[in-house]
Amino acid sequence: MSKNYPMTVLLTALVLLASLVPASGGADDDTGHDLANELALLESWLAAQRAYDRLPAVSAAIVHDQELLWRGAFGYADTERKQPAAADTIYGICSISKLFTGIAVMQLRDRGKVRLDAPVAELLPWFNIEQAHAESPAITLEGMLTHSAGLPRESDSPYWMGPDFPFPTRSEIRAKLSSQSTLYPASRYYQYSNLGLTLAGEVVEQVSGRDYETYVREEILAPLGLADTDTGFPTDEREPRIATGYAFPDREGVIKPLPRYDTRGITPAAGFASTALDLASFASWQFRVRAGAEDPVLSGNTLREMQRVHWMDWDWKKSWGLAFGVYRIGERTLTGHGGSCPGFNTRLYIDPVSLYGVAVLANRNSANVDEYASTMLDILEARGAPDDPASVSPPNLAEYVGSYDMHPWSGEGMVFRWKDSLAMTFLPNMRPLDDMMRLRHVEGDRFRTIRSDEQPGHEVTFTRDENGRVSHVHFHSISLPKM
Repeated sequence: MSKNYPMTVLLTALVLLASLVPASGGADDDTGHDLANELALLESWLAAQRAYDRLPAVSAAIVHDQELLWRGAFGYADTERKQPAAADTIYGICSISKLFTGIAVMQLRDRGKVRLDAPVAELLPWFNIEQAHAESPAITLEGMLTHSAGLPRESDSPYWMGPDFPFPTRSEIRAKLSSQSTLYPASRYYQYSNLGLTLAGEVVEQVSGRDYETYVREEILAPLGLADTDTGFPTDEREPRIATGYAFPDREGVIKPLPRYDTRGITPAAGFASTALDLASFASWQFRVRAGAEDPVLSGNTLREMQRVHWMDWDWKKSWGLAFGVYRIGERTLTGHGGSCPGFNTRLYIDPVSLYGVAVLANRNSANVDEYASTMLDILEARGAPDDPASVSPPNLAEYVGSYDMHPWSGEGMVFRWKDSLAMTFLPNMRPLDDMMRLRHVEGDRFRTIRSDEQPGHEVTFTRDENGRVSHVHFHSISLPKM
């Protein structure tokens, strides 16, 4: 798992920034601030962190409102075939699937076909789970969307375990429901439940008169133009773009591939597949609808309703909307969802205030994609005034940019453009800005760090080889060769 390595132990990294090209052709936010430096740091950090975390591949994309700011991919979608990952590589998105199920339910609610307070037993004639708590109110659609219905986490099948991941069919889920019982009275506790969202998908089918997959494709995916998002892994011409999923490393560090799975009856809760680009487009759609745009899929009021807190645990640590998670991370309140399933970890964060949307997809279990996504937001928003205009930086800052080898002590020290000068940070590190050293030019190849009080700190010097190219960076007693 990823760690926040202290600066004394680690140092940073990585691939040069030359490959970064903003996907939209521009990198200015609505304040006119140039994001090129932030995006360059983000790309370099993400590429290096993926390698140190031993993830086969990571694909990611960032939108600001309606603009695709950046997309990138690192590593291999399939390590044996050396198939490079891309922004349109298809991953299992796991529980992000729940967002589409929730939208389907809310569509039907808005069309007057179902009520959120409707007892599920009235909507699904075969709903016969044992109610273990006589004082419990009825289990409702809203309870299932907020994970507060008191239902067990899973259907009674061992489908999360390999080697074959035997997900149950819909008929098997129904057949075993009567042998299951509720964990809590409805509306008393939060309990994340794949079973609950699976049953919400059954409600979509029952109420709409169409099978679940058809309904979602026709009413949500097609109108949104999400051509690479589907209710399972595609079997058409897109199949070569599907990433292979991998298990968490064993004690010897071996990362084994996992078989491609079919979630069958669990599809409404965890079965969808998508790409970083499609999820970024999905985020932009949400910003557009929230801003009041007319839309055939969902109204802005309904989407905002889904993304408000509808459930809050007594300790204020767990909050949930209608299918959407609502997260308080630092000073931000984000919405979206994450996912974990055989061989894949995914995260979609949406910030309704800054209008940033971040999608991160990895093809290995226990990939720390939540921290990847939140750190990407940290980097994007780490803006400030330029350095002291009295400080004159040399015109050739690009000469110093790159990665410097810290082995055997740790990873890499990465020098990058920051504001009007340079900065250095250290990898692997899930919080690269925390250990960042800002550098102010003195003369020639000499710089000084900038302390928190904006006063000059210790000296950082670059040296060159016989050809005049920057070859090392020196600070304290440390000398790091350029990689």
